[in-house]
Parts: sequence; C-alpha cells; structure tokens
Amino acid sequence: MAQLKLAAGHPQGLMTLFFSEMWERFCYYGMRVLLTLFLVKSLLKGDSDAALIYGAYTALIYAAPVLGGRMADQYLGYRYAILLGAIFMAIGEFLMVGGAVGGPDAIAQSEMLMLFGMGALIIGNGFFKANISTIVGKLYEDNDPRRDSGFTIFYIGINIGALLATTVVAFVGETYGFEYGFGLAGIGMLAGLFIFWSGRENYAAAEGLEITEEGQKQAGPLKIYQWISLGSLALIPACYFLISQNDWMTYLLTGLFVVVAASLIRAGVKEGPMWRDRMVALVIFMVINIVFWACFEQAGTSLTLFADRNVSRDIFGWTMPASMTQFFNPAFIIIFGSIFSVMWVKLDQIGKNPSIPMKFALGILQLGAGFLVTLLGMQFASEEAMVPLLTLVVLYLLHTTGELFLSPIGLSMVTKLSPKSMAGTAMGGWFLSFAIANYAGGLIASLTGGHGDSGEELTAAAGLLKYTDVFATIGWTCVGIAVLIAALNKPLNKLMHGVK
Repeated sequence: MAQLKLAAGHPQGLMTLFFSEMWERFCYYGMRVLLTLFLVKSLLKGDSDAALIYGAYTALIYAAPVLGGRMADQYLGYRYAILLGAIFMAIGEFLMVGGAVGGPDAIAQSEMLMLFGMGALIIGNGFFKANISTIVGKLYEDNDPRRDSGFTIFYIGINIGALLATTVVAFVGETYGFEYGFGLAGIGMLAGLFIFWSGRENYAAAEGLEITEEGQKQAGPLKIYQWISLGSLALIPACYFLISQNDWMTYLLTGLFVVVAASLIRAGVKEGPMWRDRMVALVIFMVINIVFWACFEQAGTSLTLFADRNVSRDIFGWTMPASMTQFFNPAFIIIFGSIFSVMWVKLDQIGKNPSIPMKFALGILQLGAGFLVTLLGMQFASEEAMVPLLTLVVLYLLHTTGELFLSPIGLSMVTKLSPKSMAGTAMGGWFLSFAIANYAGGLIASLTGGHGDSGEELTAAAGLLKYTDVFATIGWTCVGIAVLIAALNKPLNKLMHGVK
C-alpha cells in the first residue's frame, strides 16, 4: 500500500475511478431517464406495460451486481470484470440506438433490439457496478481515516453523472430524438471505459485486480474466465425473457427474498441469540427499504409521465423536457449531501443523532409528504389541468431529504448487523431488497397513468385526478408506515443490540 501515489490527500487512483464511475452513471441514467417515454411514445406501449417493463429492467439491474461481484472475487479479478462490464454496457446502449432508429414503422424490430440492449446493460452493470466500489475500498488500509471521505468523493461522482444524464441526455433525447439520447449515453460509457483503462497505473496497487488463479485454469479449449465471458452473452436472452415476460419476476423475486431471509435468520441462530436478533432486525429493515424505494422509484415512470401530461414546464418561454424533471433529485443530493453529513456529526456530538429506526421513519415520512404535495399542486391547476412546476420541485426536494435520511446509512448498517462470516450474504440480501423495490415500483406505477380501467385514454383533467389520487394514497400509506416504524423504535433498537 505504501507505493500508492497520493493526490490531494487521497490515493491518485481515486480520481480515475471517480471519472470512470461518473461516465458509467451518465450511461445508465441516460438510458433510464428516457426509457419510459421511449416505451410509450415510440413503441406505443400502454402506461401499465411501460411501467412493468421499466420495473423488471431496474430490478434486474440491482440484482446483477450480486452475481457480478461473486464472479470477480472468484475468477475474473476486478479490472477485467469492470472492462467486460463497460463493453457490455456500451453495446447495450448502441443496441438501444438501433431500436430507437426503427421508429413506429418497425415496432417489433425496435422492441427486439431494445430488449437485447437492456439485457446487455443489465449484465454489464452487474460486472461494473459491483466491482468499481470494491477497488475504491482497496485503495485504503482497513483503518484508514480517509476511507469514508474517499467514498463520499466517489459518491459525488455518481451524482454528477446522474445530473449530467438527467439534463444533457434528457434534453437531447426529447428534443432531437431518442436515438441521439441513447447514443450520447453510449459515448459516455466509452469515455468511462477509456478513462478506466488509460489510468490503470493509478490504482495498480489495489489488491485483487488480476484474473485469479482459479479463473486462469484451463477448462477444455478455453480458460474459466473466458468461459464466464462467453456465458455472460448467454445471459442476455435470459434477461430478454424476464423483461418481456415480467410476470415471472414476481415469483422469482418473492422466492429469492424468502430464501435469503430464511438463510440469514438461520445463520444468525447458529451464531447465537444476539446475532439471531440482529438478523431479524436486518430482514425488517430490508422490508422497510423495499417500501421506501418502491415509492421513490416512481421518478422514472409515473412521475415522468405525470410531468409530461399534467405539469406546466414553461420557464421564461422555454419548455423543459418532461424527462429532465428527474434532474432535481441528483441536483438536491449534490446541494444537501455534504450538509447532511456534517449535520449527523454535529447531532452525534450533542447526543441528538436519531437512531437508525427513527432515521428510516423520518425518511419515509418525508417521502410520503412529497407525494402529498401533489394534492396542494392540484389546487393551482390551470384550465388545461396543468399543475405548476414548483409541485415537482418541492416533491423531489422532500424525496431527496428523505433519501439522505435513509440511503447513506444502509450499507454501513448491514456491515454492522452481520457477522463477518456472512457479510457477503447479508450484503447480497440488501441489494436484493433494491431489486424487489424497483419491480414493486413498476407495479405501483402501473396503477397510475392516462388510461382508464377499460383501457380508454383519459382526458387531461381525468388523468390529473387519477395521478393525484394514486400519489395521495402512496403518500398517506408512507405516513402511516413511518408512524408505525417510529412506534417500534425501542423494540427495533433492542433487536440491534447496540448497533447505531
């Protein structure tokens, strides 16, 4: 570790990884910001079908890193896995370009290319996302006080990439054509690939970069890591099937959750009463996490369509593209992220730092309040059934502050609640909760939209009533869940046995 070069008090490799991840997030969010509108406007999907496709896709995006991380640990090494992931993601984006170029006259071909592109993006994300964060951690010694600061800097890179995607890609895609937006996202991924490869000397001292001995073993005509690379191609049609036949996702994710939850609790029982209780607490927090993110992830589906149909987006004569309204979240993260990190330290110093259950409760409370803002916005709706843009600004502000109460502590909490012997399984379970949340978010979004129960297209006024009715239901449900979590604060803290 001593040979690591330092820049601004941190290993030099941090900035290489910062920009690599920034462009990868630009690629991912660039595709995601346009996806629902592309499905509805170009592929002529109904709102419900579009929401379920989006939910299945994002669920698989979050599930893939569990497998991608395991493959890198045992066979591929972190550098090869990330390079492989970057190539898959770039290919996926350019397949999406092909799907967008086809247009309404070749919908079947466009949909096929889109689904293969989404499959490549899922597999690529699994290899890339799981492992670049691992390299960041390996740039530091175990007890290095700069580690948390390094991850904070890295997290800023993620949000800059998301901010650029939800502004630049959103604007280009909606103004000039979806194919240009997807193409721009693909170019961003190539930029991330180039930065990661050209700056490889900067992070060369991190452990685990090389293909492992196990991965180098010969297995017939190829080595194991080469078989895994080819096998990854075979997973793309599997993703194609799960996205297009997304009813299977309900059974798959429910079954996985039951198996993972049971294995966590069973392993905790073997470790003793304290670990048993902590594993029960972790499963409860996984359920809470699912609730939060299922509602939060309306941003890419129902809230984007709501912005497109029922939000006045005129700003001094310029009309903001509907997808671009998603930029409020990463913008608020960048503005408030450092403020919150300082706030938690200050509150801890005076003994007022909320417990983990209370932070989760307050996060969900703010999420619910954000949805309830739409009821207020409806009071100012125009004759064309358009609510002020300020409605979404305040909604995303409350959603972001809610996220900052809940999201940053999640990964840290998992490592504290689980014994080292099962840390990997526990982290896999935590990522699974995000996958389930994204699919559940698609199911929730399918209840909203501009179509009635019998499929007829609603008027703008009727659509506004339907959106606000569903958003209000989500909002009040979140408020109720937040009150319940707060009431269970003491029992949950007791289960956690001192973890803060």
